[in-house]
Amino acid sequence: MNVNHYIGFDVHKKSVSYCVKGADGLIFEEGKLRSTHQTLREWAQKRPEPWRGAMEATLFSGWIYDALKPFAAELQVGHPALMKAIGASKKKNDKLDARKIADLVRCNLLPACYVAPVEIRELRQMLRYRNLVVAQAVRMKNKMSGLLMEVGAEYNKQRLHGKKYFTELLDTVEEVPESVKDLLRLSRGALEMFETTQLQLLAKLRNDRRLAQRVTLLKSIRGVGEVTALTWILEVNDPQRFSSIAQAVSYCGLTSALVSSADKQQRGPISKQRNAHLQTVLIEAAKLAPRWNPQLAALHARELKRGNRNRATLALARKLVAYLLAVDKSGQPFQIHNLTETKTAVAETAAEREVEQTA
Repeated sequence: MNVNHYIGFDVHKKSVSYCVKGADGLIFEEGKLRSTHQTLREWAQKRPEPWRGAMEATLFSGWIYDALKPFAAELQVGHPALMKAIGASKKKNDKLDARKIADLVRCNLLPACYVAPVEIRELRQMLRYRNLVVAQAVRMKNKMSGLLMEVGAEYNKQRLHGKKYFTELLDTVEEVPESVKDLLRLSRGALEMFETTQLQLLAKLRNDRRLAQRVTLLKSIRGVGEVTALTWILEVNDPQRFSSIAQAVSYCGLTSALVSSADKQQRGPISKQRNAHLQTVLIEAAKLAPRWNPQLAALHARELKRGNRNRATLALARKLVAYLLAVDKSGQPFQIHNLTETKTAVAETAAEREVEQTA
């Protein structure tokens, strides 16, 4: 199919500006459309020529991409952090933004990002909502503790959120105003609602046939639980898009920013260009994994000897990424082939570091 039209879309909540250019850069058509499914489909159906298009990744890009994709020869979504040409312009408006995106598509310079299938994005949205609900439940727990501390009430911190203990506490606690008791009951009701909601969402994800087999494989890695496996699957979707472990680690936000010029290299703090959802889950998993995984426990102990607990946690999180990527790509359960070889490799690595430190 010969593509002669290149279209840039500048998407917003209520409107979509577009610019149609030819291969030589001449503008064929410009305009603005209402951001509705019907309007976009009718406009796309009337296109006289096959076309390639692109838009910047925003909160609204997902459904607009889904509406236009069936009518395009190729449709891409640009990485917002890498599309510097738009944000750096002296003069900026929707029409000029659409023109520049059309030029990026036409010249094959668009920094395209991966777009997961619709069904995966729907499940991912469900998991992210579950994480939000869990965070709200934690806030309610902290608020209940805070209310009791403000009035000087004595309570058992480990048992506070048990239903039976909480009921007994309200009946027996002394010198607590009724207004505080009312707030505690409201907080307890909200907590129960949040906990019920997150369990329902997790049950739906657990019972999805598209995820079940991959979750089982990933859970064969000791230290990887159900939530970690689900987060990896739904945030990454296709592990084959990572050509190396380093690329996957970078995507998860577990590497520092690098500035290199001439013969000098400078490392900064952990880069903010990452998948924040995956980063959070992997860091939390890395804190608990040494309890169940002897290989990770040995790595953690070795890194702790270097004197930095946060770096030890990051090292474990990177190792988890390597494990997850290997299992997901191979489709085989995780297993250590030769424990003796693993111990030898660990010893050799430690020895090499001692030599480097001595030198």
